[in-house]
Amino acid sequence: METVSSPRVQQMPVKPFLKWAGGKRQLLPYFRDLYPPALKEGRITHYYEPFAGSGAVFFDIVQRYNIQQAFLTDINADLVLTYRIIQRHTAALIEALWVHQKKYLALSAAQRAAYFYAQRELFNKQAGDKMTGANGVARAAQLIFLNRTCYNGLFRVNASGAFNTPVGDYKKPVICDEANLLAVAQLLHNVRIRKMGYAAALKQLPPGSFVYLDPPYRPLSQTARFTAYDAAGFGDAEQARLAQVCRNLDAQGLPFMLCNSATADGFFEKLYKGFTLQHLPARRLINAHAGKRGPVNEIVVTNYTL
Repeated sequence: METVSSPRVQQMPVKPFLKWAGGKRQLLPYFRDLYPPALKEGRITHYYEPFAGSGAVFFDIVQRYNIQQAFLTDINADLVLTYRIIQRHTAALIEALWVHQKKYLALSAAQRAAYFYAQRELFNKQAGDKMTGANGVARAAQLIFLNRTCYNGLFRVNASGAFNTPVGDYKKPVICDEANLLAVAQLLHNVRIRKMGYAAALKQLPPGSFVYLDPPYRPLSQTARFTAYDAAGFGDAEQARLAQVCRNLDAQGLPFMLCNSATADGFFEKLYKGFTLQHLPARRLINAHAGKRGPVNEIVVTNYTL
């Protein structure tokens, strides 16, 4: 059976093609010690990630282990579209990104800001969930361009669903990372990518499945609610609903690993009582004040013994 990837054939480490608030690339050295033993022993055949984001854990796992089938899902229509465009129309996307990069790097700082806001306005006037063909390629290129040139690479939408992150200050941003995009496309070749909620994505999973969950983080304070990538948000009631889905996975004997912010009120310790909880140090890079971008704890929940 064809697998998603083979660690033996990858010629270069593949990294996420997007910068993403709460991305897990910095935590991968810790995560590798926390993956389930069944994965390391070759007994995991199916991998599910229902909050795809930048896919840092997905890229790490499929480059290290032979997974027969991987499933990436998310409710963010533009994110799902971009994954699909890379998977199916890689060359056209690279060409569109080269156009953005050539134009952008030739501009002055003021001109770059104007170009950014013009692209952001155009992005917000359209809807990406049903785009295909050339329109889909242009939309995915816009998302990657905005992500690579906006402030801190923060994909954030307001209550109306409009992308509202301001322009960043980068001297020479890499808008088109051609080599990495080609490698990403190779890893996505046999991956099923869908726009759907996590509950629907995790119904009736086959034996040999491993689920990694990276939901929107519970804010560390009441003033920290600025990282939403979907207008609907993800409040405490939704966090509790997700915890019940995790308990259902555990009842089926399926290993899961979940990451979230370690809030001071012990919210997740109560919500996931009975499971294994560990705290990991992470560095938040999206605070507007550089002095507040220090280490914070993230919590990792697992239902298996290491």
